[in-house]
Amino acid sequence: MDKPWSEWNEEERRKAQYDWNAKNIITSSLSMDEFFRVFQCKNAKEMWDVLKVTHERTSEVKRARKHALIQEYELFKMQKGESIAEVQKKFTHIVNHLMGLGKEFDKEELNIKVLKCLDRNWQPKVTTIYESKDFYIITTAALFGKLREYEIEMQRLSELETSEKKVKPIALKASSKKSDETEEEVVESSDNENLNLLVKKFGKYLKRKGNKGNQRRYNSK
Repeated sequence: MDKPWSEWNEEERRKAQYDWNAKNIITSSLSMDEFFRVFQCKNAKEMWDVLKVTHERTSEVKRARKHALIQEYELFKMQKGESIAEVQKKFTHIVNHLMGLGKEFDKEELNIKVLKCLDRNWQPKVTTIYESKDFYIITTAALFGKLREYEIEMQRLSELETSEKKVKPIALKASSKKSDETEEEVVESSDNENLNLLVKKFGKYLKRKGNKGNQRRYNSK
């Protein structure tokens, strides 16, 4: 009202007092950002309308964000080439944001979701974890720890197999070379034996013919 306080009647003063009390209650419960949204409002009703519109819009944004995250959670899968650490980071990010928006999960639900999001290369480990007694009580962080241990072991075995594959061709090549050398030695030895046998037979032949002169020339050769 524009007229001075002294000119107000009893009813007007009572309404003004109620409005002042309401404004005081509203402003005392607001954060600094929200206070600046309403501090220029003339009465409590105007302040309330501004806050109502603001928070209704915020609620709509939260609902839309929650629905988007739920869909992302339901479609979550391990991508080709991803490590367990990368999967854990993305999965935890989604779950934490959903919990912040009021979504609730239990351990079993989260653990099942983690195992189902893994690709077929993880099937042996998934089966083992499903059959373990503590599957339904371990935390999701502990589950990722088990998967990380398995991943490290698989990487070690893969590196070992790669190293063995590199060594085998070298050993095979060396073995082949040695075999070729041995074969050449055997052939050469056989040729020498055949030559010696031929010389002996030819010498005997000349001796039988009595051609000693020829035999001496042959022996010198």
